[in-house]
Amino acid sequence: MSISVQKHPFHLVDPSPWPIFASLAAFSTTVGAVLFMHGYQGGNTLFASGFCMVLYSMYVWWRDIIREATFQGHHTRTVQIGLRYGMLLFIVSEIMFFVAFFWAFFHSSLAPTIEIGAVWPPKGIPVLNPWEIPFLNTVILLTSGASVTWAHHALLAGAKQQAIYSLVVTVILAIAFTSLQVFEYIEAPFTIADGIYGSTFFLATGFHGFHVFVGTVFLGICLMRVLQNHFTKHHHFGFEAAAWYWHFVDVVWLFLFVAIYWWGGN
Repeated sequence: MSISVQKHPFHLVDPSPWPIFASLAAFSTTVGAVLFMHGYQGGNTLFASGFCMVLYSMYVWWRDIIREATFQGHHTRTVQIGLRYGMLLFIVSEIMFFVAFFWAFFHSSLAPTIEIGAVWPPKGIPVLNPWEIPFLNTVILLTSGASVTWAHHALLAGAKQQAIYSLVVTVILAIAFTSLQVFEYIEAPFTIADGIYGSTFFLATGFHGFHVFVGTVFLGICLMRVLQNHFTKHHHFGFEAAAWYWHFVDVVWLFLFVAIYWWGGN
């Protein structure tokens, strides 16, 4: 019986059901959210089931990639270069995603129409104080960016305990950020239905909050992988991808704080 030997450094990925499953999950979540916001019955159920499907697809897809990288040895140096390009392109696509929200915000705020009183913020909208919870969340998120950088340097130095401590700090700060944002939403004196201001505010900050949630899960998985000795000094792109994503979340929040909370609220 002959044994085939791979003579190239590339990874020929096996057929996987997770891309189509994740697409259906995202579609169900989006449609359910739209139906729920418009008051249709069953919208919340479809949204909840779709969101659970998203979480499950994250779990099984990450599981398969961890197997390929850690136990099967498919992530050679050449494959890691491709993964780096892929992650960079993904982050660029996410930047364009948020550019759309900023475009809508500045289109409405720089030249407010007569329908909203020709002023910004629109008449009748009591805005949030940027120097309370938003500023505290800014400090929390920037601190988490410093701690995740600490974790990266600890991995490069082979200091496993420091990497664990810094990742724990990062995850705790991320959870604190999300908790404060939920509290802010509950106490906000306006809703997503309050005209262009409410729409742009909750869409921009809400999608950022979702990205924080995904990044928190990403970093939590990296923490578990550090505990299980999956990373080495020279082979830890899974963590690098999480760190890049987290720094992207930090930068987007800075723009949100300056543009929407501070400038847009004055």
